[in-house]
Amino acid sequence: MSLRLENLEITHQGAVMVALSVEVAAGAVLTIMGPSGCGKSTALAALIGALPPAFQASGRIYLEGREITHLPTHARKLGILFQDDILFPHLSVAGNLGFGLPKSAPDRDAAIAQALVEAGLAGMGQRDPATLSGGQRARVALMRTLLSAPRALLLDEPFSKLDRDLRVQMREFVFQAARARGLPVILVTHDHEDARAAGGPVLGVTGAPLTL
Repeated sequence: MSLRLENLEITHQGAVMVALSVEVAAGAVLTIMGPSGCGKSTALAALIGALPPAFQASGRIYLEGREITHLPTHARKLGILFQDDILFPHLSVAGNLGFGLPKSAPDRDAAIAQALVEAGLAGMGQRDPATLSGGQRARVALMRTLLSAPRALLLDEPFSKLDRDLRVQMREFVFQAARARGLPVILVTHDHEDARAAGGPVLGVTGAPLTL
């Protein structure tokens, strides 16, 4: 299982913002670093098929050897986490976790229960998400993404709003969960500690290797 970007190039008004040719192996983390506005999040938008119309993309994207460049977002099998947890306030914790699971799935309740255990939230399925701490909400967001069975994971600065201690815990939780499932991961961040914790190669948006 791998995620491969082949000559992926994103331009804006004729100027190249992103230029990446790289392969991320199963369980590995590629970090893309750079200041705000350099194109990090735009690169992830291109990967999931949600590039704003002001940008143009060329190149190819392969997941597990299959080209997904022109597939609709829902068919690409890419999970993504953002800075905000984006939990649904009208649903319980269990309802949020089960959002991406078919209601007819025979093992749906068991999968949700297992996700609660893995997130350290056993017995909290009926809680209102608003009653959870920031770290608990972040873990629910991750488990909800993983329950949708992605084949790769994209991280758009998901640790940036957490305090230092919680940030360390969440990095470990996210990377461990991805490794356990053999998911290739792309992390975009401007934080050197995030990149060091990821443990993989670090590139700028134009593909140049960066030294931390």
